[in-house]
Amino acid sequence: MPVEFHQRLERLHHDIVQQGQRVEAIIDRAFQAIFESNKDLAKEVMQEDDLIDRVDIEIERSAVELLSIGETNQKQLRMVLTIVKANNELERIADLGADIAEQVVLISDLHDELPGTVQVMTNSVIGMIRDGNAALRDLDSSLARNVLTRDDLVDEFKRRILKEVQQQLIDSACSVDFASAIWQIAAAIERIADHTTNICEQVIYVETAQIVRHTVSSGWSDPEPI
Repeated sequence: MPVEFHQRLERLHHDIVQQGQRVEAIIDRAFQAIFESNKDLAKEVMQEDDLIDRVDIEIERSAVELLSIGETNQKQLRMVLTIVKANNELERIADLGADIAEQVVLISDLHDELPGTVQVMTNSVIGMIRDGNAALRDLDSSLARNVLTRDDLVDEFKRRILKEVQQQLIDSACSVDFASAIWQIAAAIERIADHTTNICEQVIYVETAQIVRHTVSSGWSDPEPI
């Protein structure tokens, strides 16, 4: 492999790992804003999304330039493609963090009680993001696979939250505006988990040249290493 390609790929890998850490911090702060009903913190999260967008463009441009070198090592090419796809997933996660923050701003003065499952759901997703970033950093397909197994549980947490909010509405324990915001927040958290599993699929792809798939009947497929 040409030295130039190897060095630039290492820098690109470093850049995507740093982007993952930025996105993790944004989501952590967005979740903190939920539990503190912190309008100012939520607004900061919305502003921080701009940096993610700028770095997203820089990483994509660097990846395209790297591909133009003409490297033919298949695993290294898969690595570049994985970085491009992970970069897109991270940008979407950050956007969802900003969406959550926007909902926090809208309901910060209502002071209705959060469903208890929200805390469990956010903790689970933060753990998925953290381990997903570690899997991308270390190209650890075993850890990536472990993250995939947690996605169905997050889906279940979303269903519980929707039921809890529905009961609160029936009991007149929260406002319609609050319920609507919590539904949107829960949906955004679920999508964050989905984007995180997409990143982990790509980590597995680097090592196996195959994309794992999820089905309702059989769960995640298990590709054989090449």
